[in-house]
Amino acid sequence: MENVLFAFGLTLMAGLATGIGSLLAFFTSTTNTRFLSLALGFSAGVMIYVSMVEIFFKAQDSLVQALGHGTGHWINVASFFGGMLVIAVIDKFIPKQGNPHEPKVVEDMEKPKSAANDAQLLKMGTFTALAIAIHNFPEGIATFTSALQDPSLGIAIAAAIAIHNIPEGIAVSVPVYFATGDKKKAFKLSFLSGLSEPIGALVAYLILMPFLNDVMFGVLFAGVAGIMVFISLDELLPASRRYGEEHLSIYGVVAGMAVMALSLLLFI
Repeated sequence: MENVLFAFGLTLMAGLATGIGSLLAFFTSTTNTRFLSLALGFSAGVMIYVSMVEIFFKAQDSLVQALGHGTGHWINVASFFGGMLVIAVIDKFIPKQGNPHEPKVVEDMEKPKSAANDAQLLKMGTFTALAIAIHNFPEGIATFTSALQDPSLGIAIAAAIAIHNIPEGIAVSVPVYFATGDKKKAFKLSFLSGLSEPIGALVAYLILMPFLNDVMFGVLFAGVAGIMVFISLDELLPASRRYGEEHLSIYGVVAGMAVMALSLLLFI
Protein backbone atom coordinates (compact mmCIF):
# COMPACT_ATOMS: atom_id res chain seq x y z
CA MET A 1 0.00 0.00 0.00
CA GLU A 2 2.91 2.37 0.66
CA ASN A 3 4.15 1.76 -2.89
CA VAL A 4 0.66 2.45 -4.25
CA LEU A 5 0.39 5.74 -2.34
CA PHE A 6 3.88 6.74 -3.46
CA ALA A 7 2.96 6.01 -7.10
CA PHE A 8 -0.26 8.04 -6.74
CA GLY A 9 1.69 10.93 -5.20
CA LEU A 10 4.18 11.01 -8.07
CA THR A 11 1.38 10.92 -10.64
CA LEU A 12 -0.47 13.76 -8.90
CA MET A 13 2.71 15.86 -8.79
CA ALA A 14 3.34 15.33 -12.51
CA GLY A 15 -0.23 16.19 -13.46
CA LEU A 16 -0.48 19.36 -11.38
CA ALA A 17 2.60 20.80 -13.08
CA THR A 18 0.14 22.31 -15.58
CA GLY A 19 -0.77 24.67 -12.73
CA ILE A 20 2.88 25.74 -12.47
CA GLY A 21 2.78 26.73 -16.13
CA SER A 22 -0.36 28.74 -15.49
CA LEU A 23 1.24 30.57 -12.54
CA LEU A 24 4.33 31.34 -14.62
CA ALA A 25 2.08 32.93 -17.23
CA PHE A 26 0.53 35.20 -14.59
CA PHE A 27 3.56 36.20 -12.52
CA THR A 28 6.40 36.52 -15.02
CA SER A 29 6.67 39.21 -17.68
CA THR A 30 8.85 37.33 -20.18
CA THR A 31 9.20 33.74 -21.32
CA ASN A 32 12.59 32.12 -20.84
CA THR A 33 12.53 30.37 -24.21
CA ARG A 34 16.07 29.06 -23.74
CA PHE A 35 15.07 27.32 -20.52
CA LEU A 36 11.87 25.88 -22.03
CA SER A 37 13.72 24.62 -25.10
CA LEU A 38 16.37 22.95 -22.95
CA ALA A 39 13.83 21.58 -20.45
CA LEU A 40 11.55 20.09 -23.10
CA GLY A 41 14.54 18.51 -24.85
CA PHE A 42 15.72 17.15 -21.49
CA SER A 43 12.28 15.65 -20.85
CA ALA A 44 12.30 14.00 -24.29
CA GLY A 45 15.78 12.57 -23.66
CA VAL A 46 14.70 11.06 -20.35
CA MET A 47 11.57 9.50 -21.84
CA ILE A 48 13.25 8.09 -24.96
CA TYR A 49 16.21 6.62 -23.07
CA VAL A 50 14.22 5.08 -20.25
CA SER A 51 11.65 3.67 -22.68
CA MET A 52 14.11 2.09 -25.12
CA VAL A 53 16.80 0.99 -22.66
CA GLU A 54 14.88 0.08 -19.52
CA ILE A 55 11.10 -0.25 -19.86
CA PHE A 56 11.04 -2.07 -23.22
CA PHE A 57 13.44 -4.75 -22.00
CA LYS A 58 11.73 -5.15 -18.61
CA ALA A 59 8.50 -5.80 -20.51
CA GLN A 60 10.31 -8.22 -22.82
CA ASP A 61 11.80 -10.20 -19.91
CA SER A 62 8.39 -10.50 -18.29
CA LEU A 63 6.65 -11.64 -21.49
CA VAL A 64 9.40 -14.09 -22.50
CA GLN A 65 9.31 -15.64 -19.03
CA ALA A 66 5.53 -16.07 -19.21
CA LEU A 67 5.02 -16.95 -22.89
CA GLY A 68 8.32 -18.31 -24.15
CA HIS A 69 11.06 -16.84 -26.31
CA GLY A 70 9.30 -16.44 -29.66
CA THR A 71 5.80 -15.44 -28.52
CA GLY A 72 7.14 -13.16 -25.78
CA HIS A 73 9.24 -11.15 -28.23
CA TRP A 74 6.37 -10.80 -30.71
CA ILE A 75 3.87 -9.69 -28.05
CA ASN A 76 6.39 -7.21 -26.65
CA VAL A 77 6.96 -5.53 -30.01
CA ALA A 78 3.22 -5.55 -30.81
CA SER A 79 2.45 -3.93 -27.43
CA PHE A 80 5.15 -1.27 -27.97
CA PHE A 81 3.66 -0.20 -31.30
CA GLY A 82 0.17 -0.65 -29.86
CA GLY A 83 0.99 2.03 -27.29
CA MET A 84 2.10 4.33 -30.10
CA LEU A 85 -1.13 3.60 -31.98
CA VAL A 86 -3.28 4.44 -28.92
CA ILE A 87 -1.69 7.88 -28.44
CA ALA A 88 -1.72 8.55 -32.21
CA VAL A 89 -5.48 7.84 -32.34
CA ILE A 90 -6.02 10.17 -29.38
CA ASP A 91 -4.07 12.86 -31.26
CA LYS A 92 -6.09 12.28 -34.43
CA PHE A 93 -9.40 13.05 -32.74
CA ILE A 94 -8.28 16.20 -30.94
CA PRO A 95 -9.65 19.32 -32.72
CA LYS A 96 -6.91 21.27 -34.47
CA GLN A 97 -7.82 24.55 -32.77
CA GLY A 98 -7.22 22.92 -29.38
CA ASN A 99 -3.73 21.66 -30.18
CA PRO A 100 -1.79 21.86 -26.90
CA HIS A 101 1.56 21.56 -28.66
CA GLU A 102 1.50 25.02 -30.22
CA PRO A 103 3.88 26.96 -27.96
CA LYS A 104 2.54 29.99 -26.12
CA VAL A 105 4.57 32.68 -24.42
CA VAL A 106 3.69 34.74 -21.35
CA GLU A 107 4.21 37.95 -23.37
CA ASP A 108 0.84 37.14 -24.94
CA MET A 109 -0.68 38.24 -21.63
CA GLU A 110 0.32 41.81 -22.46
CA LYS A 111 -1.84 42.00 -25.60
CA PRO A 112 -4.63 44.61 -25.56
CA LYS A 113 -7.57 43.75 -23.37
CA SER A 114 -9.95 44.85 -26.15
CA ALA A 115 -10.11 41.20 -27.15
CA ALA A 116 -11.59 40.25 -23.77
CA ASN A 117 -14.68 38.01 -23.93
CA ASP A 118 -13.57 36.76 -27.34
CA ALA A 119 -15.57 33.55 -27.66
CA GLN A 120 -13.19 32.02 -30.19
CA LEU A 121 -10.22 32.38 -27.85
CA LEU A 122 -12.17 30.97 -24.94
CA LYS A 123 -13.15 28.02 -27.13
CA MET A 124 -9.51 27.51 -28.09
CA GLY A 125 -8.38 27.55 -24.45
CA THR A 126 -11.13 25.12 -23.46
CA PHE A 127 -10.27 22.75 -26.32
CA THR A 128 -6.60 22.95 -25.33
CA ALA A 129 -7.46 22.03 -21.73
CA LEU A 130 -9.57 19.11 -22.98
CA ALA A 131 -6.78 17.95 -25.31
CA ILE A 132 -4.23 18.06 -22.50
CA ALA A 133 -6.60 16.17 -20.18
CA ILE A 134 -7.00 13.41 -22.80
CA HIS A 135 -3.23 13.25 -23.29
CA ASN A 136 -2.53 13.18 -19.58
CA PHE A 137 -4.75 10.15 -18.98
CA PRO A 138 -2.37 7.54 -20.53
CA GLU A 139 0.58 9.49 -19.10
CA GLY A 140 -0.95 8.96 -15.65
CA ILE A 141 -1.14 5.21 -16.28
CA ALA A 142 2.51 5.26 -17.45
CA THR A 143 3.75 7.13 -14.37
CA PHE A 144 1.72 5.05 -11.93
CA THR A 145 2.68 1.63 -13.30
CA SER A 146 6.35 2.61 -13.63
CA ALA A 147 6.49 3.90 -10.04
CA LEU A 148 4.75 0.78 -8.80
CA GLN A 149 7.26 -1.49 -10.51
CA ASP A 150 10.37 0.57 -9.74
CA PRO A 151 10.14 3.73 -7.57
CA SER A 152 13.38 5.23 -8.92
CA LEU A 153 12.10 4.75 -12.47
CA GLY A 154 8.79 6.32 -11.49
CA ILE A 155 10.53 9.41 -10.10
CA ALA A 156 12.44 9.95 -13.36
CA ILE A 157 9.33 9.53 -15.51
CA ALA A 158 7.21 11.75 -13.23
CA ALA A 159 9.86 14.50 -13.38
CA ALA A 160 10.05 14.29 -17.19
CA ILE A 161 6.26 14.44 -17.55
CA ALA A 162 6.03 17.32 -15.05
CA ILE A 163 8.53 19.36 -17.10
CA HIS A 164 6.55 18.86 -20.28
CA ASN A 165 3.28 19.76 -18.50
CA ILE A 166 4.56 23.26 -17.60
CA PRO A 167 4.30 24.78 -21.11
CA GLU A 168 0.98 22.97 -21.55
CA GLY A 169 -0.30 24.97 -18.57
CA ILE A 170 0.77 28.17 -20.34
CA ALA A 171 -0.99 26.97 -23.51
CA VAL A 172 -4.29 26.70 -21.59
CA SER A 173 -3.97 29.88 -19.52
CA VAL A 174 -2.99 32.41 -22.19
CA PRO A 175 -6.03 32.11 -24.49
CA VAL A 176 -8.50 31.73 -21.60
CA TYR A 177 -7.15 34.79 -19.77
CA PHE A 178 -6.94 36.73 -23.03
CA ALA A 179 -10.59 35.91 -23.76
CA THR A 180 -12.06 36.51 -20.30
CA GLY A 181 -9.61 38.72 -18.40
CA ASP A 182 -10.14 36.32 -15.48
CA LYS A 183 -6.92 34.86 -14.00
CA LYS A 184 -8.82 32.57 -11.63
CA LYS A 185 -10.78 31.00 -14.46
CA ALA A 186 -7.63 30.52 -16.55
CA PHE A 187 -5.76 28.93 -13.63
CA LYS A 188 -8.70 26.69 -12.71
CA LEU A 189 -9.01 25.34 -16.27
CA SER A 190 -5.25 24.76 -16.47
CA PHE A 191 -5.21 23.07 -13.05
CA LEU A 192 -8.16 20.81 -13.86
CA SER A 193 -6.59 19.66 -17.15
CA GLY A 194 -3.73 18.15 -15.13
CA LEU A 195 -6.05 16.17 -12.84
CA SER A 196 -6.69 13.57 -15.55
CA GLU A 197 -3.21 12.22 -14.82
CA PRO A 198 -4.02 10.97 -11.30
CA ILE A 199 -7.41 9.83 -12.67
CA GLY A 200 -5.46 7.66 -15.14
CA ALA A 201 -3.51 6.26 -12.19
CA LEU A 202 -6.76 5.53 -10.34
CA VAL A 203 -8.16 3.68 -13.37
CA ALA A 204 -4.93 1.67 -13.60
CA TYR A 205 -5.20 0.75 -9.93
CA LEU A 206 -8.92 -0.15 -9.90
CA ILE A 207 -9.19 -1.91 -13.27
CA LEU A 208 -5.74 -3.20 -14.22
CA MET A 209 -4.20 -4.09 -10.85
CA PRO A 210 -6.47 -7.10 -10.13
CA PHE A 211 -5.28 -8.69 -13.41
CA LEU A 212 -1.60 -7.76 -13.07
CA ASN A 213 0.27 -10.98 -13.86
CA ASP A 214 3.49 -11.30 -15.89
CA VAL A 215 1.68 -11.11 -19.23
CA MET A 216 -0.48 -8.10 -18.29
CA PHE A 217 2.53 -6.34 -16.81
CA GLY A 218 4.64 -6.97 -19.92
CA VAL A 219 1.93 -5.77 -22.33
CA LEU A 220 1.21 -2.69 -20.22
CA PHE A 221 4.87 -1.79 -19.75
CA ALA A 222 5.71 -2.21 -23.46
CA GLY A 223 2.68 -0.05 -24.30
CA VAL A 224 3.89 2.61 -21.86
CA ALA A 225 7.28 2.62 -23.60
CA GLY A 226 5.55 3.15 -26.96
CA ILE A 227 3.39 5.97 -25.58
CA MET A 228 6.39 7.81 -24.14
CA VAL A 229 8.51 7.49 -27.31
CA PHE A 230 5.60 8.78 -29.40
CA ILE A 231 4.99 11.73 -27.04
CA SER A 232 8.70 12.60 -27.16
CA LEU A 233 8.92 12.53 -30.95
CA ASP A 234 5.52 14.04 -31.70
CA GLU A 235 5.21 16.63 -28.93
CA LEU A 236 8.31 17.37 -26.93
CA LEU A 237 11.00 17.64 -29.59
CA PRO A 238 8.93 19.73 -32.05
CA ALA A 239 7.76 22.02 -29.21
CA SER A 240 11.31 22.49 -27.89
CA ARG A 241 12.51 23.48 -31.37
CA ARG A 242 9.58 25.83 -31.99
CA TYR A 243 10.75 27.98 -29.09
CA GLY A 244 13.60 28.95 -31.41
CA GLU A 245 16.54 27.26 -29.67
CA GLU A 246 17.24 24.26 -31.91
CA HIS A 247 20.73 23.46 -30.59
CA LEU A 248 19.65 23.81 -26.96
CA SER A 249 16.84 21.37 -27.68
CA ILE A 250 19.31 18.68 -28.77
CA TYR A 251 21.69 19.48 -25.91
CA GLY A 252 18.71 18.95 -23.59
CA VAL A 253 17.95 15.57 -25.20
CA VAL A 254 21.54 14.39 -24.72
CA ALA A 255 21.62 15.70 -21.13
CA GLY A 256 18.33 13.96 -20.35
CA MET A 257 19.65 10.67 -21.72
CA ALA A 258 22.91 11.05 -19.79
CA VAL A 259 21.16 11.83 -16.49
CA MET A 260 18.76 8.91 -16.99
CA ALA A 261 21.63 6.56 -17.85
CA LEU A 262 23.56 7.66 -14.76
CA SER A 263 20.57 7.25 -12.48
CA LEU A 264 19.95 3.71 -13.82
CA LEU A 265 23.61 2.79 -13.33
CA LEU A 266 23.54 4.04 -9.74
CA PHE A 267 20.62 1.72 -8.94
CA ILE A 268 22.19 -1.44 -10.45
